[in-house]
Amino acid sequence: MTKDEKVSACYQHACLKYEDGEAINNQSVRERFELTKNDSSIASRIIADTVEAGLIKPVDAETKAKKFMTYLPYYG
Repeated sequence: MTKDEKVSACYQHACLKYEDGEAINNQSVRERFELTKNDSSIASRIIADTVEAGLIKPVDAETKAKKFMTYLPYYG
């Protein structure tokens, strides 16, 4: 997948989770992209790229530990 395709897939993942009343996090993105726990940095990069594109936003920007950060679609 290209970077743009990953960003689009991450956004779609966030939208689907939002419809279920949930937010996405590193673990859910790893599951979506079938990444192992050792690949959490890849999931973090996908999330960061999607945030940078303005498609998702942190639920609580005050959370210091990225490990616990959750995200919603920009409209959520």
